[in-house]
Amino acid sequence: MRNLIDMITMNLKKMAIAMAAILMAATTSAQENLQRNAVASDAKKTFKIVKENPITSVKNQYRSGTCWAYATLGYFESEILRLTGKTYDLCEMFVVSKDYMDCATHYVRMHGYSQISEGGSCDDVLEVMRNHGICPENAMPAPGSLTGDSLANFKVFFPELERRVSSIVVKEAKAPLPHWQDSVQAVIEKYIGKCPETFVYEGKNYTPKSFSDALGLNLDDYVSLTSYTHHPFSKWFIIEAPYKWRLKPSYNIPIEQLMEVLDRALDAGYTVAWGGDVSGDFTRTGLAMLPEGVQPTQQLRQEQWNDWTFTYDHVMLIYGKAVDEQGKPYYLVKNSWGKSGQYKGIWYMSRDYMALNTTYLFLNRHAITGNLRQAIDNNGF
Repeated sequence: MRNLIDMITMNLKKMAIAMAAILMAATTSAQENLQRNAVASDAKKTFKIVKENPITSVKNQYRSGTCWAYATLGYFESEILRLTGKTYDLCEMFVVSKDYMDCATHYVRMHGYSQISEGGSCDDVLEVMRNHGICPENAMPAPGSLTGDSLANFKVFFPELERRVSSIVVKEAKAPLPHWQDSVQAVIEKYIGKCPETFVYEGKNYTPKSFSDALGLNLDDYVSLTSYTHHPFSKWFIIEAPYKWRLKPSYNIPIEQLMEVLDRALDAGYTVAWGGDVSGDFTRTGLAMLPEGVQPTQQLRQEQWNDWTFTYDHVMLIYGKAVDEQGKPYYLVKNSWGKSGQYKGIWYMSRDYMALNTTYLFLNRHAITGNLRQAIDNNGF
């Protein structure tokens, strides 16, 4: 009986790892799939800007699955702009280093029943800043510089890291391999460098924690909102997606209300971080639109989530609103693929696309008003 139980357990573990690998392959390659299969469009649409909130410059995640780090740090940079008027260039690789170690720790604590992934979410950046702090971009080696590249390239780095972490939990072991943290940290630092313990910024000495504290952000102000019917509305739940390994909850509301929150936040001068799906009609030219006749209903959102037509595979920054030649509403979205496309790194996402393909919105709770804000504050995490 013991052997039978062990066999069943091992088979379940193999199935879980295989499924995680399939999902990771399907989602982490969003940028590359778009490069191969994007809908070509020679005609450049023109837009009239309705609302445009300040943001920092467009960055390039290059060959790394780190949109979550680039987009969320870009979001916090825009928040600092809004709150203080100061412009910062925060270090994505600092976040990546700390987050990948956190992910490895989670994997070990779960006895290997977890995913090791390049991907992540806005919650990862928030928790890294809360627990480890942050540093400016120039306090660490430039992305790619340690491996002879000009930008972040994880094609060799992450498979090596994945092999190293996977080897920590040995079959039938009573404990993880000793000193495993040192071996994992060595791989991380080999490719992206060592996080500084202290550094000088504008003539002043900082630690990552003291630098984070000096940015003017209250890290308790940020929440995640979502909209699905497999959980009750007006409740918190953990979105079941491979990259949401931190198991942080989002507040669930109807999609019409979620879109109202987005519009009001932008109109009030806030930017919003966006996690969602770009596997459909999201072109390399800088446009994201639904096919003619598709209506973004609550039911369709749920159906596409249930059958994996819709996934969570990208994070970007929403910072404004526009209308096209026919007066149809769009959102201004900063991507992290460099100054690509017809709009130099900016995407115009139609309101219908946003309503159908949004997994969650991550924003300042003070951008939320009325009864919803009260409900979140009274039942918050």
